Amino acid sequence: MQTATWPRSVEDINLSALEFWARPLEEREKAFALLRKENPVPFYAEPEVMAPFIPLGPGYHALTRHADVLEASRRPEDFRSSPTATSIPDMPPEFTEFFGSMINMDDPRHARLRRIVSRAFTPRMLARLEDQVQEIASSIVDEMAGRRSCDFVIDIAAKLPLKVICDMMGVPQSDYQTVLDRSNLILAGGDTEYLPDDPNEAVGALLGAGMDLSNLVQDLARFRRESPTDDLTSALVNANVDGETLTDQELGSFFILLVVAGNETTRTAMSHGLRLLTENPDQKALWFSDYERHAATAVEEIVRVASPVMWMRRTATRDTELRGRRFAEGDKLLLFYWSANRDEDVFPDPYRFDVTRSPNPHVGFGGPGPHFCLGAHLARREITVMFRELARRMPSIHASGPPSQLLSSFINGVKHLPAEW
Repeated sequence: MQTATWPRSVEDINLSALEFWARPLEEREKAFALLRKENPVPFYAEPEVMAPFIPLGPGYHALTRHADVLEASRRPEDFRSSPTATSIPDMPPEFTEFFGSMINMDDPRHARLRRIVSRAFTPRMLARLEDQVQEIASSIVDEMAGRRSCDFVIDIAAKLPLKVICDMMGVPQSDYQTVLDRSNLILAGGDTEYLPDDPNEAVGALLGAGMDLSNLVQDLARFRRESPTDDLTSALVNANVDGETLTDQELGSFFILLVVAGNETTRTAMSHGLRLLTENPDQKALWFSDYERHAATAVEEIVRVASPVMWMRRTATRDTELRGRRFAEGDKLLLFYWSANRDEDVFPDPYRFDVTRSPNPHVGFGGPGPHFCLGAHLARREITVMFRELARRMPSIHASGPPSQLLSSFINGVKHLPAEW
């Protein structure tokens, strides 16, 4: 962590202010370090993200320490994901299920959906996916042949997960840009590059983006029921687990979750990865000198530092206690994975990027429990394969300018990153 002059005390810190998330990285890191040390579970008023359309609630508690995040994650009976895990204000139920699918559900509904979806991810499909990741990564690097610079996010990091997920679902190439644009909009946070300033227009744009993605996959599903292939859409629409199948609405919501989470988080991790390797040339040289030896730990370290999803929300189901602190039924808790992954009590020298770090018990794919990321294995595979291709064919690649950061408290996104080789 570089020396930062702000904040001077915890009183300066307001995690609900969009301005906080526009601050330089070193200032945000210092802020969370102060909170972990002096006020590890602060309470904040709710951000006015879509006021007056979404009524503000009573506020939320922010969990900033690794141990607190793990404990809350392990106790879904005390800290539930419904009514929403992805929004601080309580959104209408149809809104949260439409955009969050399983993330915003608890058992038994969550278990039912995850059981059906997991059944579609057969060993054969996963093996085929791993081969496809290699082919797609190679073709992306092929496209860079003859060039000496690019926008790493647009030209490399975004293309791999987008094509993998679209191919996996059987989405035609003509719809790739639609999928990318709509997923960018859904996770725009407060960034006006993607989302209108006006709350009226913003709500309409969000709903329209979700509807476009849902309609796209439902149209595809109707075709796949009659003419199934070996894609994931065919497997999902024809999956039957103990007599249960996905409804069209459930399929649409799951597709939104898959393309939004699968696209944005892996793209974010890879983009931060290039930035970190550029800022730490000794670590890049170490990894690229013996790629396979350090690949597993390097990828975990990228995910730890990047922390693509910065928090998830939980809601207390009853009056309860968490590590000596009392919470009342209905209290909102934000589990700050980004802060937990920098906890000095767990990670020695947490601001050092170390491609050999082991052990590395990060929560970059969420905490333990029923909501651990379903796509963690695929994300690791994509990051590993892409950096292997870069190390082999473009070893001098580096960020040639600062990243353009997404203005969001939820996704640690990178919109643009100039790169040269």
